[in-house]
Amino acid sequence: MAIDTIFKALADPTRLRIARLLSAMELAVGELAQVLGQSQPRVSRHVGILCDAGLAERRREGSWVFLRSTGSGDDADATLAALDRLLATAERENPEFAAQCDDDRRKLAAIHKSREANAEDYFARHAGEWDELRALHTPDAQVEQQLSKALGDAPLGTVLDIGTGTGRMAELFSQDAERIVALDKNLEMLRVARAKLQHLPTSQIELVQGDFTALDFPAKSFDTVLLHQVLHFAQDPALPLAEAARVTRAGGRIAIVDFAAHDREELRSRYQHARLGFSDRQMARLLRDAGFSPKAPIALEGGELVVKIWIGTRRKLPSVTHDHKTDPSLKEANA
Repeated sequence: MAIDTIFKALADPTRLRIARLLSAMELAVGELAQVLGQSQPRVSRHVGILCDAGLAERRREGSWVFLRSTGSGDDADATLAALDRLLATAERENPEFAAQCDDDRRKLAAIHKSREANAEDYFARHAGEWDELRALHTPDAQVEQQLSKALGDAPLGTVLDIGTGTGRMAELFSQDAERIVALDKNLEMLRVARAKLQHLPTSQIELVQGDFTALDFPAKSFDTVLLHQVLHFAQDPALPLAEAARVTRAGGRIAIVDFAAHDREELRSRYQHARLGFSDRQMARLLRDAGFSPKAPIALEGGELVVKIWIGTRRKLPSVTHDHKTDPSLKEANA
């Protein structure tokens, strides 16, 4: 992006304010309008200019459009990262700009409270169902402790949390991961996760709507992939595992937390479970077929439903080279 385009984009007080707000947290266009005290169409126009200049990026979640800064994070463009630091310096050195930014951030508190209220409402509507299901298996704290221990022998690197739900796994590993992408198909759950994770810097956490059978990420993007109580929703578990393998770097790890095989048929109708758990043999086959080398499973007793932790390491695919002189298929093709 041309440097003159970037500076033209920043040559407006409202866009400077938006840039500072997005450096603090990811925000929807409507939330930005609420903080800035401007109409949504006007804010959308300013956002469009910032996005065209590469200073911000959009992501759609249903009818909402969320914005995030492109100038923060370890992988940020050097010029954009420098501009982000320049604006932070300007806020420290310019009293008028600092006062405006402080006022904007105070208004962010209303956004925080609104998100938390929506999350509490969702929990209130579903608390009974979740409490019933939790009563059937090992306490969550014990599962989290064992999962952390199982993954603690190597760096987590960049993490993909598939089916993040409330965002608990992303929160649990946020201090140890370089960066976490938290993905969920359900918009309402994403908003619950956003409320839980909004205290984390935008450079460290990204929330994405997506389907675990068609991950919208390049191959070899992640070092660790988590599926915590997610795989039993898959009609064909091989599909999400194949996608997980595709986006996992060689030597990276997958961690699956789910139920051991059981016969609680009512979970299909009450909680939409497509699979009644998994046997160790079945999971080992699924992992191997996807391209992972499975480790010994970890079983957590303590309830009617046994929780299992399965860890796999992404195998390095052999590089294939063809010798035109010795490969008979190529000789035949060239004949």
